[in-house]
Amino acid sequence: MKRIEVSKTSSKGIVMGNVFVVREQDLSPEEKVIEVGQADAEKAAYERAVEEVIADLEPLAEKSDIFAGHLELAKDIALKEGVLNRIQTQSYCAQKALHETAEEFRMIFEMMEDEYMRERAADILDIRNRLMRKLKGIGDGDFDSITEKVILVARDLAPSDTAKLNLEYILGFITELGGVTSHVSIMARGMGIPALVGVEGIMDAVRPGDFVIMDASRGVIIINPEPEVIEEYKKKANEFDRCQKELEESSALPTVTADGRKLEVCGNVGSLEDVKNAVKFRIDGIGLFRSEFLYMESDHFPTEEEQFNVYRQAAELLGERELTIRTLDIGGDKGLDYFEFPKEENPFLGYRAIRIGLDQKEILKTQLRALLRAGTYGHIRIMFPMIISIEEVVDAYAVLEECKDELHKEGIPFQEEIEAGVMIETPAAVMMAEELAEKVDFFSIGTNDLTQYFLAVDRGNQKIAAMYNSYHPAVLRAIYKTIQAGHKYNRKVGMCGEFASDTKAVKMLLGMGLDEFSVSPGEAAGVKHQIRSTSYEEAQRLAGEVMKQPVIDSVMRLLEE
Repeated sequence: MKRIEVSKTSSKGIVMGNVFVVREQDLSPEEKVIEVGQADAEKAAYERAVEEVIADLEPLAEKSDIFAGHLELAKDIALKEGVLNRIQTQSYCAQKALHETAEEFRMIFEMMEDEYMRERAADILDIRNRLMRKLKGIGDGDFDSITEKVILVARDLAPSDTAKLNLEYILGFITELGGVTSHVSIMARGMGIPALVGVEGIMDAVRPGDFVIMDASRGVIIINPEPEVIEEYKKKANEFDRCQKELEESSALPTVTADGRKLEVCGNVGSLEDVKNAVKFRIDGIGLFRSEFLYMESDHFPTEEEQFNVYRQAAELLGERELTIRTLDIGGDKGLDYFEFPKEENPFLGYRAIRIGLDQKEILKTQLRALLRAGTYGHIRIMFPMIISIEEVVDAYAVLEECKDELHKEGIPFQEEIEAGVMIETPAAVMMAEELAEKVDFFSIGTNDLTQYFLAVDRGNQKIAAMYNSYHPAVLRAIYKTIQAGHKYNRKVGMCGEFASDTKAVKMLLGMGLDEFSVSPGEAAGVKHQIRSTSYEEAQRLAGEVMKQPVIDSVMRLLEE
């Protein structure tokens, strides 16, 4: 019997069964250098491979935004030109040219600080592998041989891999690579399948046919357990399933504390597919729609009509529930292939988010017009990111009014009384919170960036990553100050960072007066349950004590009591 513990869980649940180990195919490229006159044949072979991959992806793209993004990548001009250029100028064969070009693209993504963007490097590898299989003339692997319920173990699983699986036979996923925001994690949560990712050494630890207990709630893997351990985990699995069923049934109930305070638990999403999944979890609305992914999955700035269609469909899916859409938030580590950013020593403090929108007003106007029009199909709210001053708010609102005037003159229906708020994610916004609250309709606290900026800690720097801690008294006081400022002017204050779903933080945030928790949709039921099990009065007492603490340790002791 062998036990492995994992620090992070990806998609919760307890399952047990035999493992199916996915061994990697040999997709290493040929190293041959082509002769003079062979370049055209190699280029033609590559272009045929691209056409075949596009044909494979088109039916998948109609069903999933993930594969729609892969389809755009397969059609990507920069990728194609990179391969063809290497064939022509360096005398590489098509396989080697593809490998080198994809590796260059992958490294660009992996150097990005944002975890979600780093894990998009997997998309590059997925497309590379699809193309390499076509060039080598080999099939897609051995997933068809799965004919019984198994726990799937792999070094990594691309979206195209999970698309080929018969989920009827999949009890759970375990992978060596990936993180909680990787595609396999997102898809597993969406499908309700337990998953553990980033499990170092799992491919060496298991053999085909091993019996494994997978506790993806506590982050435990037990290989070939003793009979008494199996019986123990059968009871735990039954208890987990019972609790989950109760949570799901109760998630339809209003989000109200034990003493009657009403709140909202909303979802964070990045696509229409995410909205569809969020609705299944009975969320109270969408607290953050990351509109930048609509731009990232395109090879051009999406037109007003293209954006309108996406926002309209999202609004229709939610009905009367709020849909809060953040305007384009690019820059820092989020780039666009078709937009040239200036070279900056520190892009996270540079040309990004609302700064781009106010500088390139036509980009912002196109998006605002689409949002205003889509608002007639539901309840849309507009949220401006990375605000640091009153001047930015005044300028952003002026652009919004300009768009309203244009639509009115053109006779196009739009949501006239649309709410517009701001992200509170910079120290400047916290210090100006009262003045901002007087101007805007709502706040949403983005704790991921707020923590990083407030503590001057680069969370991507492993040497100081431990210093990145949202429980730091300075961060907690910033959150409390923001909530108080919002409430002084009767503004709703939400939170859309990961902190909003931290089980240790929920009661404290409730006590601080937070009105809306916006979380990963799969976590909504648990947060709702925690709120319903707590009285606001009790939570206020806890928050009051926490606010007096000068160090993180004393904060944590209070929250863990």
